[in-house]
Amino acid sequence: KKGAKMAEAAEETPPPPIDSGSGGSSGATTHGRDANVTTPTQSTTATIENAAELSFGPEFHDIHILSNAQVAVILQHSARSAMNRDEELHDVYRKTQKYVNRFNGMTNPEKDPEELVNELDNLQDALQTYRKETEDGEEMELHSSEVAALMNLVVTDTMVEEAVALIPSLSRFPEAAIDEILDLIRSTMIRIVS
Repeated sequence: KKGAKMAEAAEETPPPPIDSGSGGSSGATTHGRDANVTTPTQSTTATIENAAELSFGPEFHDIHILSNAQVAVILQHSARSAMNRDEELHDVYRKTQKYVNRFNGMTNPEKDPEELVNELDNLQDALQTYRKETEDGEEMELHSSEVAALMNLVVTDTMVEEAVALIPSLSRFPEAAIDEILDLIRSTMIRIVS
């Protein structure tokens, strides 16, 4: 889905302006191959992305973010399928697989992959549906990027302060709520690794 959105955005975006080299400050630029056509310099307003403030560009709306553990399971499954078809894995594929395996804290080679997928999906669902009401009556929820970050960064002994240091946007939650969130992750991790 994200790749399709990026491809659409690439089609809609004109090539970057190239200075016409006139030396003047007329503001005219040329685009690509057609050096004889000049257009006024376009001002663009860039979206400032800041994970600590949960501010992301439009290309990140309506996407499903996966944790390293989820990506690892998907890559392992597709690698087995490729081996069954006698296909060789691309170097980038192997490097990606090595990366997610290195930073995957939720793994157990003795568990059935389907069981692992179910545990990870259940954890992701629990985190995505987690709600905490503030004293003002406002309902707070985790952003999908926080869910993936929590699944990637939290280990069984992670404390509230450490979680907030790793994921600054969590600071909007009371400490007790963050501890509840960490307990959800800890209990799932214990089920996975045991």
